[in-house]
Amino acid sequence: MVSLWNAKKFTMKRLIVLLLIFAGQAMAQALPSVNLWPQIPFIRGSDLCQYHDAYGRSKSEQMTELTRIVLSLLREGAESKNVVNILNAMDAQVNKQRSIAATSPGMDVLLAASLKASLDFVYRDRNPQNRRLTFFNPTPMNELLRLLRDPANRQAVWDPKVLSQLSGVAWGTYSYAPSCRGDLVITLHIEMTCGQSLNFQALGFPEQVMQNMGIQVFEAFQQTQFPSKIKYGTRDLELLGAPGAPIGKAPTPETAQAACKASHSRLPTADEYEYLSGLGQWNGGVCTKSKLWAMAGGMVLAPDLKNPSPVRHANEFPGQDFSFYCVR
Repeated sequence: MVSLWNAKKFTMKRLIVLLLIFAGQAMAQALPSVNLWPQIPFIRGSDLCQYHDAYGRSKSEQMTELTRIVLSLLREGAESKNVVNILNAMDAQVNKQRSIAATSPGMDVLLAASLKASLDFVYRDRNPQNRRLTFFNPTPMNELLRLLRDPANRQAVWDPKVLSQLSGVAWGTYSYAPSCRGDLVITLHIEMTCGQSLNFQALGFPEQVMQNMGIQVFEAFQQTQFPSKIKYGTRDLELLGAPGAPIGKAPTPETAQAACKASHSRLPTADEYEYLSGLGQWNGGVCTKSKLWAMAGGMVLAPDLKNPSPVRHANEFPGQDFSFYCVR
């Protein structure tokens, strides 16, 4: 009877928590939005493919390869006096193809547009309630259309009122990868007006490389920040994280409790864990699935063990570490 009563009691608490989640999504304190300058210049760096060709092998290895090619040509019937000319013609053809590909304009435009498209796709796919990262365009629409028609004549609009809304700028570099198979090494740098700098890197073909970069940027800006505040019912709940990390590990709930107490905070209750998990990590919460979470009084929250209640005693999980973060 006691177990059944506890299960019903927890079910009622879950209903209350779900109501709090819906209310919290309507009243939650939105994190400040980050507005980046819409133009993202990508600067071409050193050709790592050519560098790898030149320095990726020792001189003796290069001579061995060259000797092998010469012997192969002689076995195929080429005259010795024409071998050098054949090798030069083959080398010139490869260099010509690479030169045409490298000098074709628009790679920077492709990368910048692909980054924005990839980032928008991730936002649509994961669908957070509040979008933290946006690109704003200070140019009037008629001026924007003119600049799009004439991309070589782009002019930045340095309006102080507009620039006061700017949170940062982004720029990047690209270079041909050492593999020499058409893929690029991309770096992206985001410099914030507050002094913070974020840097990302990805490797892949030009039409695909920004898919990975978009996910990296989304997660960097959209994931829950520690410390931060979230609306919980009629009060603010401050998420402090664990000492030295957003999410900590402890051998016992008592150890986690002592760590939070040292920072004048506490462990979340089961309802608070459930509430923040319902918000999700892209809306200011923390996902609790597939982990055991420390609670006060030697108890733990096991979200994957619902029957009869996910609130269990730590003795049921010998030898396991418990995740935790501190709140206030």
